[in-house]
Amino acid sequence: MSDPETIRIYDSRASDYAALTEDYNATDPMLEAFVAMLPSGARVLDLGCGPGTSAAHMARAELAVVAVDASAEMVALAAQHPGVTARQARFDEIGETAAYDGIWANFSLLHAPLAEFPGHLARLHRALKPGGIFHIALKLGTGEGRDSLGRFYSYHQEDALEHLLQQAGFTVIDRAFGAGPGLSGKVEDWIAMRAHA
Repeated sequence: MSDPETIRIYDSRASDYAALTEDYNATDPMLEAFVAMLPSGARVLDLGCGPGTSAAHMARAELAVVAVDASAEMVALAAQHPGVTARQARFDEIGETAAYDGIWANFSLLHAPLAEFPGHLARLHRALKPGGIFHIALKLGTGEGRDSLGRFYSYHQEDALEHLLQQAGFTVIDRAFGAGPGLSGKVEDWIAMRAHA
């Protein structure tokens, strides 16, 4: 995420977002499935970690979690969770090679412009160890725009997303669909895919 207005909104609404997501991960089957695919002690990147609720869940499951977000306020909240190493970074600042057993990108890359998406996926593929697990969830739709709060979003279709993942070197192994409200309160359709590096 690099859009200054989106980052500003997350900085100003960090506590609201934390309250919204506080109980979500306790019942998130996608997160449970992701954790179950990784051995104890596996190194995981939580990309766009927000207040760190997913990262905290993974740390409790004895994974070594590195949580990154472009919002300084979100990083401060994530760093408060035991076992979570949090740092401020944009998507284009992920530069490691074969560093992670898993990458959790849950409703974070939807803030990346469509033109930048292939580059982000290539960086994440490089950051994963061979055979590593990648989870991505995005909003379904087409185009780009701002929501009622002013946050920038890009929207994706199933076939196009799978093609982009394949181009980056991933093999899709599972997918899920759903709908739900976010911080703005609007209910929107989403897609999630799990893939091997």
